[in-house]
Amino acid sequence: MIRINSSELNAAFQAFIGKEVYIHSEATSFVFVRNFKVSLTEAHIAGEGSYRIALRFDELGWLRTEALTHYEATVDGKLLLAGYDDKGRMNVALQLGKEPFPE
Repeated sequence: MIRINSSELNAAFQAFIGKEVYIHSEATSFVFVRNFKVSLTEAHIAGEGSYRIALRFDELGWLRTEALTHYEATVDGKLLLAGYDDKGRMNVALQLGKEPFPE
């Protein structure tokens, strides 16, 4: 994973806009969602150093994830994002894929 560059990450999101995608999202001790299938209509990135990502889906829903710091676009078409604290521990994850994630 590499540190988020908002313009490069925005370009990576464009591969998913207008398509049905599977989402995996989790935050330490708070949220765990896997293979949530949506039609992604918008992606917004805000912040510096630690980023907020807002995903709009199916023209009526939103998923907002905060404290993201790193991302990776994989060769099999997934977009993996994570947020690490100052001790290198992952606190939050957001992943998009065109195929379901393994259970």
